[in-house]
Amino acid sequence: MTSTHYRIGALAQLAGVTVRALHHYDQVGLLVPSGRSARNYRLYTRDDLLRLQQILLGRELGMSLEDIRAMLDDPGFDHRRALLEQRRQLEARVEDTKRMINAIDAALGQLTTPGDIDMNPENLFDGFDPKPFEAEAKARWGDTTEYAEAARRTKRYDKAAWQQIHAEEAAIVSGLAALASAGTPPESAAARELAERHRLHIDRWYYPCSHTMHTRLAELYTADARFAAHFDKHGEGVATYVVAAIQHNAAQP
Repeated sequence: MTSTHYRIGALAQLAGVTVRALHHYDQVGLLVPSGRSARNYRLYTRDDLLRLQQILLGRELGMSLEDIRAMLDDPGFDHRRALLEQRRQLEARVEDTKRMINAIDAALGQLTTPGDIDMNPENLFDGFDPKPFEAEAKARWGDTTEYAEAARRTKRYDKAAWQQIHAEEAAIVSGLAALASAGTPPESAAARELAERHRLHIDRWYYPCSHTMHTRLAELYTADARFAAHFDKHGEGVATYVVAAIQHNAAQP
């Protein structure tokens, strides 16, 4: 290792990843070292380190390796803009984590306090994402087969299942937000893949969701300010980007 180049072992230790992972990134073209030593050792530069950071941030935010590669290799990729968006997303996670810690503290307080003294039940669930608009959804779609199927499925879900559902949805939307922030077109393969994951997520957890149904549902994401706010909390214009990605995905043969 020199002051400007890192061999693979040193980089693995620095970044907290395995040498095997770096070998894999090299083999799939995700992180190809910029140079080789006289003895053919991989040599990584400052730019390689910054790219590796983007890979690790993308994974932390729920993106697949293919999505990350598409984002980084896009000619319009803006590194600074991507970092600012990633920072914003992680800050939002911090706030959610703090609220959930407070909810845990509230539960611990109840375990050590006899009876229901000073109990505020809302504190127990602060930070958890409830099922929004449930009454309105029933009023608008209660007579549809999709609503009936969703009601049948979701009735069986416990808190762990809901946490998994919300985590999966958040990872998909975070991935789309990262692509939007990087300037990746919504018709790109990476955006369409995430849109398809979103459709299959609905199909798995709620009700059969065809491409036609998905595009009809997507119309609400910008038409209804509350839905738009749900997506735009991941970044300005994310709702519009998600809708466009869904429409392009549905248009594929």
